[in-house]
Amino acid sequence: MPSILHINASPRYGSSDSLGLARHFIDSVQSAAPETFELETLNLFDDDALPAFGRVAASAKMAVFMGQEQTPEQMAAWEAARSVFDQFAAADAYVFNIPMWNSGIPYALKQWIDIVTQPGWSFGFHPEHGYTGLMEGKLAMAIHTSGVYAPGVPAMFGADFSSTYFADWLNFVGIQDAAHIRFAPTVLNTDVDGSRHLAERELSDAALLFAGKLDAVRASELISK
Repeated sequence: MPSILHINASPRYGSSDSLGLARHFIDSVQSAAPETFELETLNLFDDDALPAFGRVAASAKMAVFMGQEQTPEQMAAWEAARSVFDQFAAADAYVFNIPMWNSGIPYALKQWIDIVTQPGWSFGFHPEHGYTGLMEGKLAMAIHTSGVYAPGVPAMFGADFSSTYFADWLNFVGIQDAAHIRFAPTVLNTDVDGSRHLAERELSDAALLFAGKLDAVRASELISK
C-alpha cells in the first residue's frame, strides 16, 4: 500500500495556515484516490520528535566519512538518527507544510533535514562526478506560507530563502517529482480568505495528479508481488 509521510514544520497546530492547507491537500488526495493509502504525520515541534544532532552525532558522522569504528556512544547517536531516516525512506510520498521564519525555514525542519541528509543514506558522492541523490522515485508536495513576504513585493518586505532552499534540498536528495504551492501573505493581505481559497483550489487540483501517481505506485507494488 502506498504511504505518505506528512512533515508538519509548524508549532501552531490548529492556528497554523500551512498545517490547515496540508490537511486540506491530504483530504483531497484521499477523496481522489480510489484506494486508500497509509498516512503518518511527524510533528517536528513535538518534544520527542527528533534526536539531538550535536557533538556525539557529528563525531559519529565523521567516523563514517573516515571509515573509522564508532564508539558505543556514537553508535547510539547514529542509530537514533538512522531511525529518523528510515521513517523518511520508507514513505513513497511526502507532504511538507513550511511556514517562513525570518526569511528561512523553521529550525526544527532544518534539524530534520540535517539528520536525514547523510552520506550513503539520502545522497552519495563521487570524487569526479560529485553528489547524487538516492531518494529517486518519490514524490512531494511542499506548502509554503509567509505572513508579510509574497512574490513580487519590494525588498523592504522581506526575501524568500525558505522555498528556494527547500526546493534545492529536495533536488539534492533526488526527489525531483515535487510541487510547491504558496499561500502568502497571510497577514499583510486585504483578502486573506480569497488567497487561502485560491491556494486550496490549487491544492485540490494538484491532489488529483498526486493521487494518480500513488495509484501507479500501488500498481507497481502489485506487479512486483
